[in-house]
Parts: sequence; structure tokens; C-alpha cells
Amino acid sequence: MPKPQIKKQCGAALLSAMLTVTLVATFAAAALWQQWRSVEVEIAERARVQVAWLLVGALDWSRLILRIDGRAGTTDHLAEPWAVALQESRLSTFLAADKNNTGGLTAEEQVDAFLSGSIEDAQSKLNVFNLIESGQVSMTDLAAFKKLFTHFNLPESELEVFVSYLKAASAANSDLNPAATTLLMPQRVRQLTWLGLKPQTLAKISPYITILPVKTTININTAPAEVIYASLPGLELADAKLAVAAREKAFFPSLNEAASTVPALKDKLKDTQHGVSTKFFEVTGRIRLEQTVVEEQSLVDRSDINQVKTVWRERSVVASPEILTNITSSKL
Repeated sequence: MPKPQIKKQCGAALLSAMLTVTLVATFAAAALWQQWRSVEVEIAERARVQVAWLLVGALDWSRLILRIDGRAGTTDHLAEPWAVALQESRLSTFLAADKNNTGGLTAEEQVDAFLSGSIEDAQSKLNVFNLIESGQVSMTDLAAFKKLFTHFNLPESELEVFVSYLKAASAANSDLNPAATTLLMPQRVRQLTWLGLKPQTLAKISPYITILPVKTTININTAPAEVIYASLPGLELADAKLAVAAREKAFFPSLNEAASTVPALKDKLKDTQHGVSTKFFEVTGRIRLEQTVVEEQSLVDRSDINQVKTVWRERSVVASPEILTNITSSKL
């Protein structure tokens, strides 16, 4: 056989071998990627389920604390156990009954889980739904919101637009007018921008307002000075701060006791607007896994002390505290 023909056959065989190796490497890489993807999906799903159950357990724990507290007495204040926030606590060593059980994970694959949370009195704020009563604007509650807007130098015209939209939304979502569905009733404070509040306005007043499903009173044992000041006509902010300082020494067991302790409150407190007990609480639970923080916020109803009901739950994924700190520092 001539030499040139042998060289051509050798070149074709080498090319075929290279193509075969390339195809095998491609198929192997694709199979490896599929396997890696399946493992990552399984790990993520397992972490999601674990976080979900931990948050459910945290909520049940909070409901138990509130139920025990409700049976202990009818007065709620910031010196009770529910008001003490849970600082970040390591949970990774308690995820299994057997501490030597790693769940099949290696030392490099194991991650630390941290739980933190708090319970906040939802009736320590002005209830937006108090503004509308039987389809009409409550002038007493409107005066409280006007006083709050004036305190933060916010335009009263914006409040008037908001109240008019709130009244229309209340009518549109009531049984009296089931056909009108042009306006949606907000269920969270951040959704109040639907009814005309500007984001910058909402940012200023959101720490002092809330949305509760029924008309509620303000707990003067837990309300901040700004809320007490806004809810009482003729009261000065300094007197509201004096009331807050007085209750830190000893909580108010009744409205009469509050009026006698702080003379500025005399003849101003009414049991239709204020109280010393609470039915609604906001529960916040947070799980941190490495750079991921899963937070759940819930509203619970303690109208029946034998059964603390969950009104709503909302879960979201946020950045870790370290990331938030770095972002804030870079902006400054």
C-alpha cells in the first residue's frame, strides 16, 4: 500500500478518536451537571422544609406563651414574658435527637441555623380600620390621625384623600354593596399606598399604625408616646412621654389608675378608645442559614384565651444581617 494512503487513514482514525473523546466528555459533563442539579434541588428542598417547620414551631411556641399569659391576668404590659425578644440562638445542634446524627452531611456540608424572634402588641398602634365605622368616618379616630400627621409635618390633604378612598374601599368590599369591586381593601400597612398615601408618608407613620380586622382599643401600657399623644385630644407630647416613663416603673392596671398616676390623662381616657389589655399580637420569627435569612410575620388573635388563632402568616426571604450591615456602611 502506498505511504500517502496510510497517512490519510491514520489522520482519519485520529480525528475519529478525538470526536469520540469529545462526545464522551460532553455526555459525561451533562450527566454530572444533571446529578449536581438534582443534589442541589434536594438540599434546597430539605432546607426549605426544615425552615418551614422551625417557623411553625416558633409560632406555636409564641401562641403557647400568649395563652399562658392570658390565663395569668387580663392586663398586658411590656414587663411580661411575651414582650422579651428572643435573640439569635443556634439550632443546628438541636435539629436531631441524636447529636451525632448529621443527616448524612459531611463536616463541610453542615451549616449552622439560628433562630430569633419577637412578639409585639398590635394594639399599641392606631388601627386604620377604626377610621370607618358602620360605613361612616369616625371623627374621633380621624382626629387622632390628623394629630399624628401634624406631628410629622405631613399634609392633611393627603389624609383626607386617603380616608375618602378607605371609605369607598370599605363600601366596595362590604355585604351592602357586593357588586362594587373597583377598590381593594388593604390587608397590610405597606398596601396603604393603594389608597393614596405616598411612600414617604407611609414610611414616617408606619411604626405607629396597624391594620386589624375589627375595631380595637389602644393599650396604654404598650403604646409609644406618639400614639398616646395622637389618640388623646389636648394632650401634649411631653405629657405622653411622662406617661410612658411612669408605666416603666409600674404598669397601669386600669385606666383610672393611669389617670391618677399621670394627672395630664385625667378625664381624657375613655374605655371605648383605650384599655390595658390586648387581643391582637404580631409575631415575627427569623431563621438564618449562612447568607440566607427567612422571616415570617404573623398576626394572632387572643380573643379566646383557650385558643390563640392565627389570622394571617406571611413569609419572605431577606438578606442576612451581615449583608445589610455592609450595604448600609457602603452607602454611608
